[in-house]
Amino acid sequence: MRVGSFVLGAQFPGQGEGEALHRAVRCAELTEEAGLDAVWLGEHHFVPYGTCPSAITLAALLLGRTRRIRVGTAVSVLPTVHPVALGEQAALLHVTSGGRFSLGVGRGGPWVDLEVFGAGLEAYERGFPESLDLLVRWLSEPSVAADGERYRFREVPVVPRPSEVLTEVPGPEVVVACTSPASVRLAAERGLPMLLGMHVGDEEKAEMVALWRRHAHACGRPAPEVRSASHVSAGVCQIADRRTDAAEALLKAMPGWLRQGLGAHVTVDGRERRMRDPLAYTELLCGLHPVGPPRLCADRLAATSERTGISRFALFVEGTGDLAATEENVRRLGSEVLPRLAGRP
Repeated sequence: MRVGSFVLGAQFPGQGEGEALHRAVRCAELTEEAGLDAVWLGEHHFVPYGTCPSAITLAALLLGRTRRIRVGTAVSVLPTVHPVALGEQAALLHVTSGGRFSLGVGRGGPWVDLEVFGAGLEAYERGFPESLDLLVRWLSEPSVAADGERYRFREVPVVPRPSEVLTEVPGPEVVVACTSPASVRLAAERGLPMLLGMHVGDEEKAEMVALWRRHAHACGRPAPEVRSASHVSAGVCQIADRRTDAAEALLKAMPGWLRQGLGAHVTVDGRERRMRDPLAYTELLCGLHPVGPPRLCADRLAATSERTGISRFALFVEGTGDLAATEENVRRLGSEVLPRLAGRP
């Protein structure tokens, strides 16, 4: 079982953007110090929900500041960037870090980002498969040409070519954020592992893993590849000596952040959007994820792994919005929860 942190650079009410980003960087540094496996970085534009607009840029900084952990994007929003540009950056980080970089990609939402970056609603609604395929080709082939609906260009060499660095895999790992059966099938067809969100519980995640496996087999993916697919489960983690204290810490801070952060999203086409009730959502997250004493947190992670078959976790650890509390949370995750997971699959 591999446990990592999930960092958004969340801007809580009354905080500045610099404070949020400083906490994000410090959290990532502590992830390595605490003995965790990885840090996963969120990406958002124009909203205080997350103040990092380029997960791959922050990943470059953190790969330079760490020596052991894997650093991944969760996720780089593919419709708002050229897949070759993203592929070049991913290849560069893969080569220069000795293979410690994971590229998580997702479709994002129908937000004003699509207008600002010139992608248009079409890139969100129909263009994701083409962009994903071009990205995967860039990371696996020596040269690439394109003749699709959105991208067309003559054959060019891949430089730097990620397969030229000696690591466990020939190129950076690509993980796909999946929120629907359609996205699960998309990832399965390509044999790409999934990143599953913190808003869904074990039963739904188990169903998505089962669908991924069935569809991957039906598409002719090799059986060893299907068996070894290493999906990632996102969640929330807050550690305290009593469960009520851990939940209270999140219930005091997260609803204000969610109300401010999620409420700031603007749709590109004026479509109506429904926002979750911030308090009810926080209560849901506390019920789904490792929130409480270390033993409860370890048991919760082990139960999720057993029920879903997922062995990698990206845990949101900055739910109090406080730097000192976040630092203590990460340290306790490493010193009091990880040892209880030792030896578990």
